Amino acid sequence: MKLNVTHRVFLAILAANAIIVLCMFLIMQLSVDRSFLKYVNQLEQNRMDRLAMKLGRAYDTWGSWEYLQKAPDAISGLISETYAEDPSRGQYPPPVNNSRRELARVPEPLAHRRYYRLERRLVVLDAKRNTIFGISNPAEIEIFKPIRGKGVVVGYLGLLPSKFLSDIHQLKFVKEQKSVFALVALVMLLVAVAISLPLARRLVRPLKKLAAATSDLSSGRYDIRVPVDSDDELGHLSRDFNALALSLDKNEHARRQFVADISHELRTPLAILGGEIEAIQDGIQELSYESIGSLQVEVFRLNRLVDDLYQLAISDVGALAYRKGDVNLTDILREAIDRARPKVSERPLTLNVLLPQGPVFVFADAERLAQLFDNLLDNSRKYTDPGGTLDISLEAAHGGVTVDIKDSGPGVTEEERIRLFDRLYRVEGSRNRSSGGAGLGLAICRNIVEAHEGAIEAFQSPLGGIWMQITLPQSEGYQ
Repeated sequence: MKLNVTHRVFLAILAANAIIVLCMFLIMQLSVDRSFLKYVNQLEQNRMDRLAMKLGRAYDTWGSWEYLQKAPDAISGLISETYAEDPSRGQYPPPVNNSRRELARVPEPLAHRRYYRLERRLVVLDAKRNTIFGISNPAEIEIFKPIRGKGVVVGYLGLLPSKFLSDIHQLKFVKEQKSVFALVALVMLLVAVAISLPLARRLVRPLKKLAAATSDLSSGRYDIRVPVDSDDELGHLSRDFNALALSLDKNEHARRQFVADISHELRTPLAILGGEIEAIQDGIQELSYESIGSLQVEVFRLNRLVDDLYQLAISDVGALAYRKGDVNLTDILREAIDRARPKVSERPLTLNVLLPQGPVFVFADAERLAQLFDNLLDNSRKYTDPGGTLDISLEAAHGGVTVDIKDSGPGVTEEERIRLFDRLYRVEGSRNRSSGGAGLGLAICRNIVEAHEGAIEAFQSPLGGIWMQITLPQSEGYQ
């Protein structure tokens, strides 16, 4: 069965909680065993102090250790007395009176459980550390309690620490604690199950919204938006999705507008061509040099439009050939101005040029920069009223080069100025199809400038028209 994202997140959260609960349960189990065993050993060590005192008094009574060697079971009575004096004696029963012989007959593993008591783990040494009582190896015992008789050390008492619990009451107590821990672990696991599913649904809900919105977006609904409910990664993803949808919406609108404008631009000269050819065919208009010239004008207009479209298309995909090198921008701009002077004079316009005396080098393609300046100067010439002014300047400062082209009226509104670099956009009040182009020149100019890592902007000119400002990085070796 294929699991969806919600179930996968639920299982991931549940598995993580189950592993945590299991680890906590095992750690607590181990901790209880060790802690309780350490507690029991500590109680037995405290009992050894009292047993050492009783052995010392017994030594004083008998005057030697012969009584213990002849009657080893006597130590069981002393141990029973220490149990009777133990404040915690109600917790554990007194030890069984088992002799060495009885202990030896106990089969394994019962001897490790029922008879693993003090008698089996006790070792009594005399003053010279010779073993008097005990079957354990004295080398395994770390702490020996001194046994004093009449103020002097007459022997040593040692106890081998228990390595596991043997008393039934101790085992029952530990078992009860472990059962409680198991019940707590089970309750925690059930709580994790109850919390994991709603949490997984809450975490996956934004992803489901994004998935549904992405499906709508892929089907062409570019107006779709998703709500942004958080500032985490999902919130950033939602904002990025909304930005993407907005960009696609704008691009789709621009594409439709572009297609409509291109169709309109192509329809006009084609309609004129078709009408004039039909008039010649019907005999309404004679075939003459004038009619052929009119047809040639429309063909030229179509050819110019197609060429502009081709230039824009290849510049958009970066297919324009750029042969960059260190070139003198002053010379390129001066040559472009010289090419524009004859038509500027015909307008007529007053041309003011301010160029630096020395060279200004930029790393660029000279032909593309010449195309850029030709387009801008031709644009300013066409759309500046006769008798106006055209100011051109070049300045190099702070590692950059700035070219300013300012013309006099007519000006444009703020909304029109922002859209000047849009494709096929034309300010209809100042442009017409007979003198202007299709509105692709400034879009091509922007692509050329951006290909040189520069920027082009349009401002309101102090002369009343438009101020075009181009900034380009200066060549590093000539800054």
